[in-house]
Amino acid sequence: MLTPALYRTRVTHVRRAPVHHFFEHRGYSWYIDIDQPPRLPRWLAPFARFDARDHLRGGPKDSLRQRVDAFLDEQGIDLQGGTITALLQARVLGYVFNPLSLFWCHDRHGALRCVIAEVHNTYGDRHAYLLDPDSSEPVDKQMYVSPFNGMDGHYRVRAPLPGPLLDVAISLHREGHPTFVATLHGMRRRVTVAEVVRLQFAAPLAPLTGALAIRMHGIYLWLRRVPLTPRPHTVTREGIPAREH
Repeated sequence: MLTPALYRTRVTHVRRAPVHHFFEHRGYSWYIDIDQPPRLPRWLAPFARFDARDHLRGGPKDSLRQRVDAFLDEQGIDLQGGTITALLQARVLGYVFNPLSLFWCHDRHGALRCVIAEVHNTYGDRHAYLLDPDSSEPVDKQMYVSPFNGMDGHYRVRAPLPGPLLDVAISLHREGHPTFVATLHGMRRRVTVAEVVRLQFAAPLAPLTGALAIRMHGIYLWLRRVPLTPRPHTVTREGIPAREH
């Protein structure tokens, strides 16, 4: 559980129905202890700012730890001060887009109690799913993510704790088959000033380019006449438990 760390990532999306489509995008992700976010020189801070308001629900002055603890409390889980690590995007020049943020929640003895998978869409909505420690149980889809996927189906998430390698996958299943699969792979790198600077050249404005890549491939699917699912009128811009959505 070496934190903080950076992962140079490769994201893939594979759509298997109603058309087959593949795309990949390269970027990077932060892996942090949410109680001890990285401290960078002031001149570099605009390229790696962590804002609690980008995740879950809470007051404007609540810390990310307070927001995660509040979410867990609603689910009847008390970590008793245990460590919470997160894989997420930092703000770069004020912009952030987190398609998937993951929180590994440990109790005070170090045992992994649960994983929170928070999904964000390009409309500014977000929804948090509570997963078992081994992520083996499917979770029903609760939020509109893409106009090319309906609201039916369930997710299966594979999210082992990051180590030297990062290996995360989330798949959307319908009628017993995976119709969409997203993966996130990466190699761990130490957080240094030189590494953060280098990543700004290797993957400039990574959150923005990631969001643009998703939109561009959406246009491609639209041109291929993939059926559209209208966005529901009732949406949320907060991370809230599934039972409240």
